[in-house]
Amino acid sequence: MNRVAITGIGIMSPIGCDPKTVTASLLEGVSGIGRIEGLDTAGLGTDIGAEVRDFDPSAYFDRRDARRMDRFSQLSMAAAVSAYGDSGLNEGTYEPGMCGSYIGSGIGGMKTLEEEHKKLLEKGPDRVSPLFIPMLIGNMAAGNVSNHFRITGPSMCIVTACASGANSIGEAMRAIRHGYIDMAFAGGAEAPLTRAAISGFWNMNALSTAKDPSSASLPFDKRRSGFVIGEGSAVLVLERYDKALERGARIYAELAGYGCTDDAYHITSPDPEGKGASRAMSLAIRDAGLTAGDIGYINAHGTSTPLNDRYETLAIKKTFGDTAYDVPVSSTKSMTGHLLGAAGALEAAFSALALYEGFIPPTTNYSEPDPDCDLDYVPNRARKADLAAVISNSLGFGGHNACLALTKASVKAGSHKEREGR
Repeated sequence: MNRVAITGIGIMSPIGCDPKTVTASLLEGVSGIGRIEGLDTAGLGTDIGAEVRDFDPSAYFDRRDARRMDRFSQLSMAAAVSAYGDSGLNEGTYEPGMCGSYIGSGIGGMKTLEEEHKKLLEKGPDRVSPLFIPMLIGNMAAGNVSNHFRITGPSMCIVTACASGANSIGEAMRAIRHGYIDMAFAGGAEAPLTRAAISGFWNMNALSTAKDPSSASLPFDKRRSGFVIGEGSAVLVLERYDKALERGARIYAELAGYGCTDDAYHITSPDPEGKGASRAMSLAIRDAGLTAGDIGYINAHGTSTPLNDRYETLAIKKTFGDTAYDVPVSSTKSMTGHLLGAAGALEAAFSALALYEGFIPPTTNYSEPDPDCDLDYVPNRARKADLAAVISNSLGFGGHNACLALTKASVKAGSHKEREGR
């Protein structure tokens, strides 16, 4: 089987829109959480969110095309264009039929849905835009990227709630491994800062009840009350490792393992025994040809909800046993909020940057330990670390669990099977 390299990173996030800025933000513990500016929040339960501020899609692609996309699709297109530029690829260096687009979204065009529904009620059916459906449907994040780059390999949108981005990256990895494609744009996108989405999450008691943005996203902290809703996109360029080496590409990390499971327990609550999440971690580690002892950092799902953080901690203990206390764990959602279907992709990008730059991102805003969450959560300050292997967890409504294992880039190109044998 082919090995898989990460050669390009495109990020549109509340803490930056390029790898250099994002790395600096993670190292310095910069927060992208604040008062929501791009939406009238009057009457809503909260006005706190994590926005991609000053986003201009025309800086990345044609303004006319941007007008035909919902914001989630604009964000994914901008991330893909950025990842392509970051990768050093250019037209003619890849075969269109051997390239895929795997970009997930948990919700899709929520802003478009609300706006067009309002037109229907207030002005009648004739005023609903003919672009309503192609702007709404979640698959257009992947479809628009394929159209833009004229790639004709598989184009897919995986919808597994907050695991969508991680599952998309994992499935693209598998396609490259098995030779179906040589390269992929893979990630996730979400733009859920709308009145209906915020109301829905608020009414199910999922969102933070904090009044101060600086104390709203508190993963693993005893004071946590819910997550902070955020928007953004992350897209990775994945390539066959040998081909990336042949063209002299910079390799951020090797995407080495992937595990996915389902709790089969509840539509929103994680399994209180953490079995599904633990199994996803174990599968990813084994798939990478590693053992639990090889993992130097865990980028946790860490949503800041009472149940997730407690049960994810338990799942980590199930996976790592007594050594769980020795493995640094952090939640970057303390800085970015929760990007839902884009979260897993963003955090995979963060994990690749951590390997490449040699650091562990912090869990910011952490001050009051919870007895049920007693691992090393890298409180408040990043750590320098020469990492060899990391994992990134993503857990979604419906019981979906996905885990990606990444390893430090090496200069040898061997197959995945040869790597397992070393």
